[in-house]
Amino acid sequence: MRGEKNMNVNPLQLIQLIKGGQNPQQLLMSIMQNNNNPILQNAMGMAQQGNASGLEMLARNIAQQKGIDYDKAFAEFQSYLK
Repeated sequence: MRGEKNMNVNPLQLIQLIKGGQNPQQLLMSIMQNNNNPILQNAMGMAQQGNASGLEMLARNIAQQKGIDYDKAFAEFQSYLK
């Protein structure tokens, strides 16, 4: 994979970090360090620009490629944040 580092990020760990008060942008920045994945770099750029609709479209496309119902997965994600 052309020097890309494989980053296995546990979604539950992300939720715990967010609940713990860490700024989501700082959290993404820490994940992005030393990662050459163009999709993650694109997502980070959209986040820094405040492009929420672009991030949602990216997430929907990835979910569709993986055969995941985006709306159901997002609702489940939100339930973890409550």
